[in-house]
Amino acid sequence: MTTAADRFRTAVEQHDLAALEDLLTDDITFNSPVTFTPFKGKSQVIGLFRILLRTFEDFRYVGSCDGTAEPLTDGTPTPATVLVFRAGVNGKEIHGIDLLHTDDSGRIRTLTVMVRPHSAVRALGDAVYAGLVADGLVPAPPAA
Repeated sequence: MTTAADRFRTAVEQHDLAALEDLLTDDITFNSPVTFTPFKGKSQVIGLFRILLRTFEDFRYVGSCDGTAEPLTDGTPTPATVLVFRAGVNGKEIHGIDLLHTDDSGRIRTLTVMVRPHSAVRALGDAVYAGLVADGLVPAPPAA
């Protein structure tokens, strides 16, 4: 049986945004390692993935763990999968995890990403912000 985590992993590895979009609930919450406020809703999260997929260098999943956990959204234990990844951003090596929580229909309703080390988090944040500005998802900073 193919799980939501298996389909997510394949969609990310193949840069398949349409398959990724089919896996997400309409009200998905994406908890980012570089912003305090989560990204909410399928359109925001797909816009973010569009940027992430072109930002990461040599992205690869290197492990996984299955179980249950309480998502940040409501505290009820739900099925959860941790996908361990490695990637680069602007020459910085990133180690990270994608924590996926699914709903009763097997679609992803909460995704929490954690990365290390701090220098990589900063490089990722800068690259994602530049992508958000370039794609018109956030306003450009005021000219100095």
